[in-house]
Amino acid sequence: MAALRSDPELARQLFFEGAAVVVLDVPEGTEFGIDYSSWAVGPRFRGVKMVPPGLHFVHCSAAGAGGRDAGPRSGRFLSLRRREVRVLRWDPAGEAVRPEPPEQGEALRDSLRELDPFLGPYPYETLKKWVSLSNFISEAAAEELQPENGQICAFAEVLPEAAGRHTRDRAGQRRPPLGAECRSYAEGLARLPRMRPLAGTQIRFSELPRQAFPDGATPEEITRHSMDLSYALQRVMEQRYPGRPLGLLAELQFAFICFLIGNVYDAFEHWKRLLNILCRSEEAMGKYQDLYINLISVLYHQLNEIPADFFVDIVSQDNFLTSTLQIFSIPVQDWTAQLCLQHTQSSAVSSQQYPEYGSQPPSSS
Repeated sequence: MAALRSDPELARQLFFEGAAVVVLDVPEGTEFGIDYSSWAVGPRFRGVKMVPPGLHFVHCSAAGAGGRDAGPRSGRFLSLRRREVRVLRWDPAGEAVRPEPPEQGEALRDSLRELDPFLGPYPYETLKKWVSLSNFISEAAAEELQPENGQICAFAEVLPEAAGRHTRDRAGQRRPPLGAECRSYAEGLARLPRMRPLAGTQIRFSELPRQAFPDGATPEEITRHSMDLSYALQRVMEQRYPGRPLGLLAELQFAFICFLIGNVYDAFEHWKRLLNILCRSEEAMGKYQDLYINLISVLYHQLNEIPADFFVDIVSQDNFLTSTLQIFSIPVQDWTAQLCLQHTQSSAVSSQQYPEYGSQPPSSS
């Protein structure tokens, strides 16, 4: 934040125009973050100031007792407006931050100067990176995709589909008594109770078709639709994003952020499946060129953020990215001129969303 320290006028503008996220009762040692940055909370921490208006992802992990690793990460998307004060409070039972009523933010606005010493400045050195990962996610898209309870959790809250603690319950499900000896690993897995997510906690991703071809398709049609997934992609668009194909990019970015920053593995699996459909839909590429030109930019920024060691793990798993992106690269070679134009315009992405702060965020050097 050296740029802010050396420019008092800019710091003053950000203080008065930016939003503030006030976080109450967070235990010392908790890992707290916003967007692409996180910190271990100290005793004076009360939140983050000078937050640029727009969509942000606030996340935290409870401190591990006795020097152990931090707990699972949880977070939520916030859409902030100019000079807004948003108040969150630590929930010890859920080890997460929960939103307080909007009236509390309004009440704190007048005392924001008194809170200033306890608020850390937003990390502007990572703003451009955050915007490149989230620029298609509108407030409406985040509302549509996030769980009903608003909380993104690294580990899903689950419940057994049926009771199984008592012998009569297990007998009714044709499962052996709890004390029965297990003769194999497969049998042990079969004995585990079937679980379902707790209502209201699931990320509301699009339901992707398991069948790539229409019912009653001929063998020739089955082969064609299995090689080119445009039919499956069209079904997703018609069911979830009619007339707004760029909503798929918002969902792709949402899934990637939930995985990369929120540590939600199921989001990574959804990202892979959605990317697979997009990259294997050659017929759709001609119909939705704007979607695919923007997909190239989205993938460019996403692949740059995958940790190198994790990228090795991904490639080793059936070479998913290698094969998928090779297939995708073949039909887009004719778009070179359009891609160059997209690259030229990409440097303006921050200024389009945050024009009051110039063409790019202040440098950290």
